[in-house]
Amino acid sequence: QVQLVESGGGLVQAGGSLRLSCAASGPTFSDYVMGWFRQAPGKERQFVAGISQGGATTIYADSVKGRFTISRDNAKSTVWLQMNSLKPEETAVYHCAARGALYISTTPGDYNYWGQGTQVTVSS
Repeated sequence: QVQLVESGGGLVQAGGSLRLSCAASGPTFSDYVMGWFRQAPGKERQFVAGISQGGATTIYADSVKGRFTISRDNAKSTVWLQMNSLKPEETAVYHCAARGALYISTTPGDYNYWGQGTQVTVSS
């Protein structure tokens, strides 16, 4: 069983940056597609970014393209989400997730394992 622990959330002013980290347990991290999702109160959990097993392929929600970057280091069993030019409407709990499959999915239900989430608050 893979366990995921996010860190790096906090309070940032609009236009600022945060770098979220997700540390995974176990030696099989490279078998998993990884994704970042966010959920604001009253809204459905939404896809933010995903990365393939080897890190060669990434996909992003249209709303974050050009501002966010997902990356991974399988030797460190860690995935990151670099978030730049943050907007107040992006205030949410950010979760990392692992999917035991070959292809990146944008659907939360396709991910098998979830971290506890880290709060990101963007103030104006």
